[in-house]
Amino acid sequence: MSHVSSSPKVRGGRKAAAGNVGRPPVAWALPGILFFALFAIVPLAIAVYLSFCHWDGLNSPTSVGTANWTRLFKDPEFRQAAWLSLLLTTISWAFQTPVALLLGVWAAGQQRSRAVLSAVFFIPLLLSTTAIAMLFHALLDPNFGVIKEIGPWFGIDPNIMGSSTGALLTVAFVGGWQFMPFHTLIYQGGTRQIPQVLYQAAEIDGAGMFRQFFHITLPQLRNTITTSSVLMIVGSLTYFDTVLIMTKGGPGTDTTVLPYLMYRTGFQTYDLGYAAAIATALVVVATALSLILVRFSGFGNMRSTREGM
Repeated sequence: MSHVSSSPKVRGGRKAAAGNVGRPPVAWALPGILFFALFAIVPLAIAVYLSFCHWDGLNSPTSVGTANWTRLFKDPEFRQAAWLSLLLTTISWAFQTPVALLLGVWAAGQQRSRAVLSAVFFIPLLLSTTAIAMLFHALLDPNFGVIKEIGPWFGIDPNIMGSSTGALLTVAFVGGWQFMPFHTLIYQGGTRQIPQVLYQAAEIDGAGMFRQFFHITLPQLRNTITTSSVLMIVGSLTYFDTVLIMTKGGPGTDTTVLPYLMYRTGFQTYDLGYAAAIATALVVVATALSLILVRFSGFGNMRSTREGM
């Protein structure tokens, strides 16, 4: 009798133990939570507070209520900067995603030259954004840069940075050139998690390389594409140093995106209260776009697709 009555307890204990496998205590997350709170939540809270104040950076902030926000929604320069930020984000996503996806799928293969070429592709990510911006600024100088010599060969105006379209596309290209290896690495890892039995079954059914890519690889990488896209959107919306070094918001204000407008308002005109409102609005826009993408992509229902799971 004692053996029979204790058996459910044993089974229940084993189930509880099995349910906790691979789940470390919450205390392990405390360092990360504290770090995030100190360097993300606290600065964000300060920025929100300052957005309701007038502050020149020297004297104490004085409350102005919603004056900065009222000015924000009526400011045509803010609307233009918001439109340019969204346009730059769209161009960057459309440029980086297909290339990074194809490179990542290729890098996940077994080619003999894969390791060497993957290392070469990864080099731009190791460089400083400032150094890359200065490099391309020198290369694209219409008077002394390489673009003066080779631009006419490809029908490119050497003064490409002097046009609004050319300057915006150049900023998108430079940012993509640097951060595309990061997204390539994400797609490489996602591709390697796809069960090989799916490809083996497809080969038995006579599916070729292209059918396998569109019917197996792409659907299996749906959540990976969402992850990469969220990171890409947030990164593109916060382009600053590339714009500062390469275009300084020009020509005119044609590349004055929200981060650069925030910098110019806060550190050139010393209107830090209004700059804080711009920064807060930028956080809201980036968060909203990320949540919309996650919501409509089904990322919240993600399940492991690893073989044997």
